[in-house]
Amino acid sequence: RLHLKLDFLFPTGSFKDRGAAVMLTQARYLGVSKVVEDSSGNAGAAVAAYAAAAGMAATIYVPASAPAAKIAQIRAYGAQLVQVPGPRAATTAAVQAEAAHTYYASHVWNPYFFEGVQTVAFEIWEQLGQAAPDWIITPVGHGAMLLGLFLGFRHLLRAGLIRTLPRIVGVQAAAVAPLVAALAQPAPALPPIVAGDTLADGIAITHPLRWRQILAAVRAAQGQLVAVSEEEISQATLHWARRGLLMEPTSATALAAYDSLSRSGLFERTATVVAPVTGAGVKSA
Repeated sequence: RLHLKLDFLFPTGSFKDRGAAVMLTQARYLGVSKVVEDSSGNAGAAVAAYAAAAGMAATIYVPASAPAAKIAQIRAYGAQLVQVPGPRAATTAAVQAEAAHTYYASHVWNPYFFEGVQTVAFEIWEQLGQAAPDWIITPVGHGAMLLGLFLGFRHLLRAGLIRTLPRIVGVQAAAVAPLVAALAQPAPALPPIVAGDTLADGIAITHPLRWRQILAAVRAAQGQLVAVSEEEISQATLHWARRGLLMEPTSATALAAYDSLSRSGLFERTATVVAPVTGAGVKSA
């Protein structure tokens, strides 16, 4: 019983619109006229788009290696684009100077972003007939989707609308899997890793800033963190494209994990499993 939540069906083609819409609405209410953000692409595009809609100036820092389609999309919204050489962490470091004096519309730090993303849990609950799934499998880098899901379903639990939290599986690319390594540590710690090349550029995060919250959410939901290989990511991307659903390789990590976890017998035969498809495949060109 695998359900795909098509969460790329937004104006900019990724789930990041959920958080950007709420975050930029609040920024406009506060009288902000300019924002800055760092992103591997999708969050930057969402912030650029909603800043434009709100009449704000935006500067978006992205890795120089970001997909050309995402770079072109950010430029199209009229944002100032700063391309930073080196790994994804270098982009975050580069934005700090401007963030010291400009509103930091961060999809990692800004709490309003997560308030927006949690709506995905409410929609899944509605679309399943006012019920929670047994399992949710989602890509995880900085954790916006995973934490949004956890926060949303926790609200439903506290409101008495569901009886238990869905069990959450966070998926990373094996080439960049610090959270998987951290969960395996006897004491909470984020081990230093050297990032390898991965098709899943959207989750290629060596030091997730909310790693403690991510681990706590996975444990509270009795979930897991797993890693998938580049071959598995490639095969899952192609498999679903041949079935008519073109998704980003980042999104396909969840489907790759579903296949391997199904073979391992993790899911009960009657279990309902939901995998959010977080980004449109055309953005990976």
